[in-house]
Amino acid sequence: MRVQHFFDERTSTLSYVVSKPGDPRAVVIDPVLDFDSASGRCWTESAEAIVAYLERESLTLTHALDTHAHADHLSAIGWFREYHGARTVIGSAITLVQPTFRDLFNLGDAFPVDGSQFDCLLADDELLDVGPFQVRARHTPGHTPGCASYQVGDALFVGDLLFMPDYGTARCDFPGGDAGQLYDSVVELYRDLPAETRVFTCHDYRPDGRPLAWESRLGEQRRSNVQLSEETGRAAFVAFRKDRDATLSMPALILPSVQVNIRAGRLPEPESNGRRYFKIPIDAFGAGVPE
Repeated sequence: MRVQHFFDERTSTLSYVVSKPGDPRAVVIDPVLDFDSASGRCWTESAEAIVAYLERESLTLTHALDTHAHADHLSAIGWFREYHGARTVIGSAITLVQPTFRDLFNLGDAFPVDGSQFDCLLADDELLDVGPFQVRARHTPGHTPGCASYQVGDALFVGDLLFMPDYGTARCDFPGGDAGQLYDSVVELYRDLPAETRVFTCHDYRPDGRPLAWESRLGEQRRSNVQLSEETGRAAFVAFRKDRDATLSMPALILPSVQVNIRAGRLPEPESNGRRYFKIPIDAFGAGVPE
């Protein structure tokens, strides 16, 4: 499989276009919609860079996938659907996430929490047939209850589940997050997949100023992930994650991001004056989770 990465410097997010050499069909995973919270401005520079690549390589996008409802950037899957005809895809456990944020933002009973905003919901172990290749979904909760990883041939796109081995794993203090579940999800991948599996992460924070990295091998993760290797015990990891997460600030874009991402990358509907608005709940977050 051919995998092309794209890096958004503002949010340290990695997006990927996946295709098979010799065939024009491709998918994009975890694309970014640019947003500036100070001005409320949305734009599509990151998505347009992906479009430019597709055009250079004569590729046609069939699907736009999110690994989960991201809390650190707005998803561009809705933009790729509207302007490039891609079908939007996410793991079926998004239905465990939508009710929490519907209630937090007081979106009302009319807001669907059945995942119907997305064109396709993939259950655990379900296959998405792209044509030249298939995408296998794996339910990998822990960071959020709705996280999925996508396996395409020897490539595994893990979202925020794992970072590069020198950085570790995702935080687990978001609503519905669970460090024990994350541990189980990672250990299951360690156990089930070959060591040569190529692991592609959704973020790279470049510890100690090292160059950008986005790909590792699963065997490397098993041996040397600084937070969760094959030698790490479950209780020790859960305790570590609890202590570590208590020191972390909330992501700068969590409030606008989840409002877009539970809508399959769509902005909120315009109000009577024709403008769109994000809601900011006051005093709703404490110690990293809604009260």
